[in-house]
Amino acid sequence: MSFFVFASLILLFMQVGIGLWFYFLFPSIGWKIPAVLLPLMLTTGMRLCMAYTRTHYGTLESIAYYLAYTYAGLVFILFFALMAFAIIQAICQLFHLHAKPLLGPLSLLCMAAIACMAVYGGLRQPKIKHIDIALSGAPEMTIAVISDSHLGIGVPLARFEKALARLKEHHPDALFVLGDLFEYGMHREKYAQALADFQTKYGSFGVFGNHEYYTGYDQSADFFKMAGIRRLNNEILTLPNGIQLIGINDIRTARITEQELDSWLAKTDPARTRILLSHQPLLTETAAKHHIPLMLSGHTHNGQIFPFNFFVKRVYPYVYGMYQTGPESRIYVTSGMFYWGVPLRFLAPAEIPLLHLKGHD
Repeated sequence: MSFFVFASLILLFMQVGIGLWFYFLFPSIGWKIPAVLLPLMLTTGMRLCMAYTRTHYGTLESIAYYLAYTYAGLVFILFFALMAFAIIQAICQLFHLHAKPLLGPLSLLCMAAIACMAVYGGLRQPKIKHIDIALSGAPEMTIAVISDSHLGIGVPLARFEKALARLKEHHPDALFVLGDLFEYGMHREKYAQALADFQTKYGSFGVFGNHEYYTGYDQSADFFKMAGIRRLNNEILTLPNGIQLIGINDIRTARITEQELDSWLAKTDPARTRILLSHQPLLTETAAKHHIPLMLSGHTHNGQIFPFNFFVKRVYPYVYGMYQTGPESRIYVTSGMFYWGVPLRFLAPAEIPLLHLKGHD
């Protein structure tokens, strides 16, 4: 609750900033309506919709959800865009350049273009990203990775099923789920069934993310079971082809310590190809210490909407993509299958990684 209150206050401040820019461009409208009245009314309406749609589900509720969260996301993006124009205007005034006639229309065009790009980025299907990975002694294998799908009221069932159908065409040998799978909303059983119907040679394996704890531990465990996902609860499991999976619970929410991970990894077999599944890209030094060849994580969404990725990078050094974490260790951090909350993507596309493992001497 405190997060949503704090976020609402930040968005109110941003709306005031946007309103003042409009007052600067169109002084005849005055400052009270764009910078005070509208921000207060819209923030109140947005906050009420967000609270209501967390406990009430249906067609009208889904519309309210999309309107509220889309508006919140656009406010965040457009605030930074307009602040850039405000800085340019201030610099021009410093040098006595009359730039307002040009910057005004240009800023409005920029706002419209950014809004369209962000909405389109949220609506488009996740890209299936093919990644070739050579691991010493690894059997040839194709792994589909799903992370941060946040299914439920924010992601229609038909959209999820369409993404899975496209993924099936590539015939992966296994499905790895990195957490933050289902949020809340209607058709919970149908989402789970869609995953249960996704059959692969070796099966589906997954770990909890932080949102599994937020939505309820037992409820999330039940969803994994219905979806046919073998949940790795701080466990080590060896696949029939010899690959050893290590799955840990969400590091921050479950308070996994470096010492705990160190003791678990000490029980793995260095002679086998080992893959560590961890929702959050943390404790990478511990994984590298044990020469874990590949760690898979999500959580960051690659910021989801620019420029939020700059804030995310202050918390997570590994935000998106493949990184070398040690002489024999790497981590791949995916940007996620869909989105959380705000149904937008701006300069941070959604994806489903398809890992093609190949051995080398």
